[in-house]
Amino acid sequence: MSTDSDQIRVVTFGCRLNTFESQVMRDKAAEAGLGALGGGAILFNTCAVTGEAVRQARQAIRRARRENPAARIIVTGCAAQTQAKAFAAMDEVDLIIGNHDKLHANAYRALPDFGVNSTEKVRVNDIMSVRETAAHMIEAIDGRARAFLQVQNGCDHRCTFCVIPFGRGPSRSVPMGAVVDQMRRLVANGYREVVLTGVDTTSWGADLPGRPSLGRMVRAVLRQVPELERLRLSSIDSVEADDDLLDVIADEPRFMPHLHLSLQHGDDLILKRMKRRHGRADAVRFCATVRRLRPDIALGADLIAGFPTETEAMFQNTLSLVAECGLDHLHVFPFSPRPRTPAARMPQLDRTVVRERAARLRAAGEVAHVRHLDAMVGRTVAVLVERPGFGRSGQYTPVALPRDRAAGSVVEAVVDGHDGTRLTGRPVPAEGALRGAA
Repeated sequence: MSTDSDQIRVVTFGCRLNTFESQVMRDKAAEAGLGALGGGAILFNTCAVTGEAVRQARQAIRRARRENPAARIIVTGCAAQTQAKAFAAMDEVDLIIGNHDKLHANAYRALPDFGVNSTEKVRVNDIMSVRETAAHMIEAIDGRARAFLQVQNGCDHRCTFCVIPFGRGPSRSVPMGAVVDQMRRLVANGYREVVLTGVDTTSWGADLPGRPSLGRMVRAVLRQVPELERLRLSSIDSVEADDDLLDVIADEPRFMPHLHLSLQHGDDLILKRMKRRHGRADAVRFCATVRRLRPDIALGADLIAGFPTETEAMFQNTLSLVAECGLDHLHVFPFSPRPRTPAARMPQLDRTVVRERAARLRAAGEVAHVRHLDAMVGRTVAVLVERPGFGRSGQYTPVALPRDRAAGSVVEAVVDGHDGTRLTGRPVPAEGALRGAA
């Protein structure tokens, strides 16, 4: 039997925070009765990190209109917040909702009629005026073996390449008690692994009474929700990592041995021009510290190739950072000038150079990933099964498994090889399983 919510489809672009918020959007749209409309509704939760992300969203919107002529199409997310007029000019779009309002049921009520002019279909608030992030209680993340839990939103920093503060507003934290309550709810609903996520996650707590640290909150979650088996963090800024967080990394086996770092570059002058708050030596030192505290940890990083004024020597400093930090996987971004950002006004590199450097950086990442896979062979790992035949280890390394293991289960497996992309795992019989494996 179908329900009104079955008539609401959410298309998500971008980060893990968007994944969490898409579930909230679906729930709030259903609460508002959006699914009862003839033709259903398609909600696009967009990303503004790169021009390519915006292009893909626009392409998907056009395709959705061709395939669903009677559906209401609503666009929200960071790209809609920062480029509302551009999306409003699309005939395929019925409504643009701001990034704050998308999480509230009232935003999905009293929709405009088809064919209204572009000014009438824009409902985007001043995101800089938002001062609180509510704790949105969700029961599950559709189609996901692990859950995401929002603990923070927005960003107070102004990296010169980044448009996200204009899409998300100022940094604001979900109170610790609400985080613990939501974690209990997710664990009670069967989730064995949860990822704490935000825009600038390591700034959590700076706006709360007493300015508690992220590490203090993580430790409280693990202590007050003992049933939680596996906890992760989304991308963090290493310069903001506090001593409590380092202690958790060192001594808490339920905190998964994996961090994804917002490093962005390996050259000090480019980092300064990016207005980052760390230098190359800070990144290398942090990676050495966490590897000393947790020898089995895997480290990933975001890196940008082709930033304005980047010389070949500067780019080489990023290439060499991969080995010097011992990075195991990379998210590589060819520099993309974003509207309203200082970097968009800097002297730009030829796009052919940008793409070529991004390709070289990705190749270095592939070599680093194979090195990581080689090091994992022979280990026994605990794998969260995401779908039949596939899961991820504690290091977030992809693992191929027999297809008879249920999604959401945790399987202990001996790594017996890899194919250059993912490990292959042989499940350990239950009686021989090693508790506490990575």
